[in-house]
Amino acid sequence: MDMYIGKRLDGRYEIEKLIGVGGMANVYKATDLLEHRPVAVKILRQEFLENEDLVRRFKNESKAIALLHHPHIVRVFDVSVSDKVQYIAMEYLDGATLKEYIEQRGVLSWKETLFFIEQVLGALQHAHAKGIIHRDIKPQNIMVLADGNIKVMDFGIARFARSESHTVTDKAIGSVHYISPEQAKGDVIDAKADIYSTGVMMYEMLTGKLPFDSESAVQVAIKQISDTAAPPRSINPDIPEPLEAITMKAMAKDARRRYQSADEMLGAIEEFKKNPSIKFAYDYLDDNSPTRYIDKVISKAKKTPPQGAQKQPKKKRNLTLPILAGMALAFAVGSAILCFLIFSTSGFFSSKPDVDLQNFVDLNYNDVKSNTEYTENFKLDVEKVYSASHPEGQIIKQSPKPPKKVKQGAKVKIWVSMGTEVVTVPDTAGKTRGEAEKALSKLGLSVLVVPEKSESVEAGKVIRTNPEPGTKLDTGSEITVYISKAAGEDKVAVPQLINVASTAEARKILESSRLSLGTPIEVESELPQGTILSQDPPAGTEVAVGTKVTVTISTGVVAPKEKSVTVTVTFDANATASHWTATVGGTQVSAFDAVPGGVWSFTLTGINAQEMIITNGSTPIVATVDFQNPGNYNFQVNGPKPTPTPAPTPTPAPPVPTPSPIITPPPVTAPPVSPEVPDLLGVLHNLH
Repeated sequence: MDMYIGKRLDGRYEIEKLIGVGGMANVYKATDLLEHRPVAVKILRQEFLENEDLVRRFKNESKAIALLHHPHIVRVFDVSVSDKVQYIAMEYLDGATLKEYIEQRGVLSWKETLFFIEQVLGALQHAHAKGIIHRDIKPQNIMVLADGNIKVMDFGIARFARSESHTVTDKAIGSVHYISPEQAKGDVIDAKADIYSTGVMMYEMLTGKLPFDSESAVQVAIKQISDTAAPPRSINPDIPEPLEAITMKAMAKDARRRYQSADEMLGAIEEFKKNPSIKFAYDYLDDNSPTRYIDKVISKAKKTPPQGAQKQPKKKRNLTLPILAGMALAFAVGSAILCFLIFSTSGFFSSKPDVDLQNFVDLNYNDVKSNTEYTENFKLDVEKVYSASHPEGQIIKQSPKPPKKVKQGAKVKIWVSMGTEVVTVPDTAGKTRGEAEKALSKLGLSVLVVPEKSESVEAGKVIRTNPEPGTKLDTGSEITVYISKAAGEDKVAVPQLINVASTAEARKILESSRLSLGTPIEVESELPQGTILSQDPPAGTEVAVGTKVTVTISTGVVAPKEKSVTVTVTFDANATASHWTATVGGTQVSAFDAVPGGVWSFTLTGINAQEMIITNGSTPIVATVDFQNPGNYNFQVNGPKPTPTPAPTPTPAPPVPTPSPIITPPPVTAPPVSPEVPDLLGVLHNLH
């Protein structure tokens, strides 16, 4: 049983069911008992509460989304951050993700594609104006509602464009199929990264395919950096040519060659919708001129003659109606005069020369109004607005937008930033949580709620704020509201987890005791994978409800470790001088220019056995290097042996003389025993 289902968060949100599981948080459907409405509550998972990076990302999402109020961005109602639970209460959406919709439909029509893309760009335009970059735009983060409208969700890795803190993790994060090349490279990014991701989504909707795909996420990232996507019309010829141009410009590898804002891309789409035959010719200069590009818009629409110039069918002269004829003539003359006045005021018949419309966006207004080239060519209509993302005096946007030709002296409206609006923190002590949040959010502040024990303040009411009342803050700044919570805390005994077979089972045991599982620690062990070897705190310890229990689990079979072997090649005195290389698994690992009598030695490191080839192009030595059972890797290279010198013809030996005949001597016989010789044996015998 999930530990939150059936519970109330801060006495306000009654959790009903789990509706989504993410990488760092779970999303629940709940009822807001204060406002009597369904809400979605996103809760940071317990095992991540001590992960500073994920907690930071969760807080970023809170701050980012709290600033946004747009019909196509999911609305946030409440944010709470404490040691025990961190959550965001937001608008409950009932629908399917855009990714699910694309997978169901396969290929979307261009009209349907633009219907979704324009809503996404509108949401991004609002977020970027607040200085917030989404950084993870993908169809999985866009919800399609029953009426076809969309909501952009999951600002979990968003950051403020004005933020000065950048880390490698911040830069490179994102879903690999939709991230911009600068994200894939880990570079610092701006709002144009969201434009690239939108272009990828547009490509996918129009073609039914991702522009870059591979079995390896790393390979996809490399393709995002270096490869050029196939033109959408090569996959789906029904795509209008101007729409292909818009998609490919949004996906330009160089961020400077993309649309510079969501507003600019919306403008191109609007031009296409007005004239589907329009042609966008984006002619880029050489890469050695990185900061300049030329955008042309060439209309292919057929020109129609002015209405007054069309050939009118001849009518029979009606001599009986001279008055009506006179009235018709008067009407025609009046119409001609009226048309002349209209066209002359709009510049059609103006004698003033045409000039290129200047791009004023991001320029300083004081510099613009002091430049006579600008003031003589354009009549500037100025509106000043507050902006948290643009410094005071910077021009935020203009209408009309370049590139286009206008008559000299044409009116151009520009919006100039007055900088960040400063507000004063009101005193909300003693107010209810809902009252305080409403008052602070109305001032444009990002509210974080932290429960805190208090003996003097009623539960559910404000103890204090940080910064304190009277402090001057920029809109968008974060303010922490400390809410009184009920005193006292239940204690429970930690259950026995050692020898439990899996973390999933351990989590169920802990949740039944109103405890949670911390991030497991993995160690090598001969016990089956996932088996719990130890726990902290130990079983039986009395702890507070919600405490995390950290466990050590077995990784199963001990993984082999990396080992090194040394390979030695000895060249004998007859070996020829030549260039030798050694490759392992198809990769060169060493090279040597051999000399007669030389020795070549190199070291290899690895885990698994691999084939090694040592060769000079004609004499390969093939061997298998087994890193887990290193043997003797000594090899001898012998050169050609010298040709032996022929032996001299031997001198004939002198004739051997014939030996004389052998005379066999007669056999020698023993002489007969003389009778005078005594028998010594008998004598000796007789002596005894």
